[in-house]
Amino acid sequence: MKEEFEAKSVMEMSGGAILERVNVEMARVVENILDPNAKADAKRKITVTLELTPSADRKNITVKTTAKSTLVPTDAVTTSLFIAGKPLSGEMAIYEAVPQVPGQIGMDGAEQSKPKILKIPYAG
Repeated sequence: MKEEFEAKSVMEMSGGAILERVNVEMARVVENILDPNAKADAKRKITVTLELTPSADRKNITVKTTAKSTLVPTDAVTTSLFIAGKPLSGEMAIYEAVPQVPGQIGMDGAEQSKPKILKIPYAG
């Protein structure tokens, strides 16, 4: 009686762990694609590495598999700062720019909050 072999993918070996690792990285990539702070149309990549080490008698092969994803970093966050103060008195402050005058009511009805202030000692 002739034995028939069903063709399988190496991705199904190791009890499905190789395929599971690829799926975990795919989930990370999709999460990164959906992140509104990351560039939408930038390329992402999943790399699967199969490292095969044969035994000295060439009868066994150890397969070490790693899967890793290359994601897109989140977009940079920027702000504008203004330096103000009295250098001779030692009073210096850095103010974050706000789009309107603090206390002013915008077209949407929201009141402009005060800018964030960082007080620093003047070292001049």
